Amino acid sequence: MSDTANLEARVARLEHELAIQQDIHQIRRIQYTYGYFIDKSQYNETVDLFSEDGEVWFMGGKFLGKAGVRRLYIDYFQARFTNGHNGPRYGWLLDHPQLQMVIDVAPDRMSATVRGRSMMQAGLHETAEGDQRAWWEGGLYDNRYVREANAKGELVWKIQRLGYFPFWHGTFQDGWAKTPIDFIPPYDESRLYPANPFGPDELVQPVPRLWPATDILPFPYAHPVTGEPIVVDNARAREGFKD
Repeated sequence: MSDTANLEARVARLEHELAIQQDIHQIRRIQYTYGYFIDKSQYNETVDLFSEDGEVWFMGGKFLGKAGVRRLYIDYFQARFTNGHNGPRYGWLLDHPQLQMVIDVAPDRMSATVRGRSMMQAGLHETAEGDQRAWWEGGLYDNRYVREANAKGELVWKIQRLGYFPFWHGTFQDGWAKTPIDFIPPYDESRLYPANPFGPDELVQPVPRLWPATDILPFPYAHPVTGEPIVVDNARAREGFKD
């Protein structure tokens, strides 16, 4: 190649690498914004972060399409936690910082994967209307993003799949070591939509279980040093369960 061709190839490569870094910044910004919205019960704004074919994987259930996303955040969460109000209510606490985020953008810059962690404190103050409670929670995000047009025709990043896998729960009083088995049971066939008007459209397989199960959630990316797929061995993750 001529010096000019080499320079042009180098510039094109640098432009692509810069664009990837800009994508990562925008995806991280949207994911963190999702956290801010959820913590203050801004469920309408949360739904707007999703693509038209977006979905949520939550507690072993899949809420599919914008209709499924709205069913979870508006029909269920908004009605249950804030009495139908789009925004915070007195006494309701939900605080879940998002950590350890690993973002991988596809070479064509049209899709991406996100793996991250959440640590949550939640509950209802004793002076608020409802049952006073407080709990700890931790889980992983296994998300998918797509870049598609918004209402203005601009290409933007959107959440295509919000996959939240809570791994442990615990009351504030007793902590997590004494949490009963399946303290928060995952969805099953009896709780699917439309039989359950607030339920998921289908189930996640394999059905996730809370700690003391210790399953590894499969990695969406290869080992960063060897380049090989990361082997997941969950053979002993549930050996104490009596299914």
